[in-house]
Amino acid sequence: MADIAGGRIPPHNIDAEKAVLGAILLSSDAFHEVSQSLRKDDFYSPAHSTLYDAILLFHNEHSGQTIDLITITEFLKGQKLLDLCGGMAYVASLTSEVPTITNAIYYAQIVQALSLRRSLLTLSSTLYDSAFDESKDIDEILDEGEHKLSDLQVSTEVFSESYKDGSTLVKSTVDHLLERVQHGNKEGVMSGFSRLDDMTGGFRPGEYVVIGARPSVGKTAFAISMAIDMAIHRKVATGFFSAEMTSMAIMERILSAEAHVDSKRIRNAVLRSQDTNAIIDAASRIYEGKLIIQDTPNIKLFDLRSQARRMKREKQIEILFVDYLSLINPESGPNVPRHEQVAEISRSMKSLARELRIPIIALSQVSRDAEGKEPNLANIRESGSVEQDADVVIFLHRDRLSDHDDKNGEQEQQVVMNGFPVQETKVILAKQRNGETGVITMGFQKQLVRFVELEQYS
Repeated sequence: MADIAGGRIPPHNIDAEKAVLGAILLSSDAFHEVSQSLRKDDFYSPAHSTLYDAILLFHNEHSGQTIDLITITEFLKGQKLLDLCGGMAYVASLTSEVPTITNAIYYAQIVQALSLRRSLLTLSSTLYDSAFDESKDIDEILDEGEHKLSDLQVSTEVFSESYKDGSTLVKSTVDHLLERVQHGNKEGVMSGFSRLDDMTGGFRPGEYVVIGARPSVGKTAFAISMAIDMAIHRKVATGFFSAEMTSMAIMERILSAEAHVDSKRIRNAVLRSQDTNAIIDAASRIYEGKLIIQDTPNIKLFDLRSQARRMKREKQIEILFVDYLSLINPESGPNVPRHEQVAEISRSMKSLARELRIPIIALSQVSRDAEGKEPNLANIRESGSVEQDADVVIFLHRDRLSDHDDKNGEQEQQVVMNGFPVQETKVILAKQRNGETGVITMGFQKQLVRFVELEQYS
């Protein structure tokens, strides 16, 4: 039997274990129902665990043969496992312990639920011991505990079909497609920029998206512009990690963009009456939005993961921004080469996106090689693994002359929107694992620190 925890017998149900094994021995259909999800470790009784493992082994080696009492008994004898399973009489008795074979999946769910409880007890015991071990970093203990707990939560969903019949799948797919057409919905979280959304179909759950640019081109402004549309205009719960700016500095940028008030006026607290009214109106919209900001400087990688899981659990975030990759402290030591550290961070972001089932958009600087020219995938700074891990890579590029007068001293002709000049900026969709690539021209309003679509003003 399993170890007794704290003087108490761990949760289990021997009758349910007997019933699921008996159902398998009576019906091949029962085996195929439960075998995709139930593991040998889910059984509390060692004899039951050994028998179930032998049944799985028999199926793998003799897939064309029927699983029943006779074939399994002979197989156990040949493997010298019969005594470990309780003997011939005990194995035979299992078929009489089944109330009804049609409930096999229900019995299996009982067995697995109790297995999860035992796993939770084991996890709590491990954390208990680790908490007393002062040689272990407390943040590392917490991160490990949260990760294992998340794995347990995912494992509660294992009783799903491993495959679907084409006739069933096509019906559900068409129904889903027609529903999206009727309601104007696309898969994923929309960026708020129509041309970009047309190309990507939105940022999809589990996707790892990288936005790269040279300094001062507008990575953070681009991310904030998308976050404003998501969290404030469409009420999509949006997480925003900033390792570079304080939360108040970010909120000042959001106010500037949303209220159409020059960011310099807000920063210097020199406001006109119309500015104040616009900011108050914008603040009310932001207040009703769903934006969650975390601004820990030099945040550790496991702290970021921990906080992201908490945002997902408590705020049900549907997308997460990380500004930016190079400012995250990895878990590896300082002696590890920088490119390996960035690779570790990148892999962790991809893994976290899949774990939380949300898109994660991470900002990254590109190398100096891209100065003055359009960046490409080879220019992602410090690690090629970032490009490899990413599902989508977007670059921002703007001619530096557009920030100043041209070489002849003549003022460059600029578009003006809402009283503020717009600098044309290329948004380069350089990689999309499941879609097209291409270039979009958008506008950057430096005074409002925001991006706008040019087409809507043409």
